[in-house]
Amino acid sequence: MGTALVAVLGTLLGSLATHLFQRQTAERAATLARVEQLRQERISAYSAFAGAVVDYRRGQNDRWHRKTEAPGSEQAETSRMESYRLRSSAHQALFRVQLVCDDGAAVRLASSVFEATNCMHDATDETERATRSRNAREAVRAFIEAAAPGVR
Repeated sequence: MGTALVAVLGTLLGSLATHLFQRQTAERAATLARVEQLRQERISAYSAFAGAVVDYRRGQNDRWHRKTEAPGSEQAETSRMESYRLRSSAHQALFRVQLVCDDGAAVRLASSVFEATNCMHDATDETERATRSRNAREAVRAFIEAAAPGVR
């Protein structure tokens, strides 16, 4: 009788220990999966934002050139409307960065990238346009450098 009781207690303790270890392993696996999913989301959001802002910068440069070459022309109006579409895409991508990024400095840099690109079409001459374009390009580079460590 005593031996059977010890065997039953041993089996119960073994089952309990196995259950606890399996639960701990499952929780670790779920945590790692969540971390990896967030990492992948960040990579996707950061690269989509950079791509959208690069397109917006190109559109802003085009808008400035069309407005300067032929103010009020159909090409100038088409370019202006395209810049609005690109701004909307860049703004949506910025919102996504703000949602997945937990680094305040990187979020501020992303906002500054958008603002630097947004004001490009207001340049008064070619020198100022080129400077604003360069500043926007450098802002993208700074954002990528700041965001990259969070996805490595």
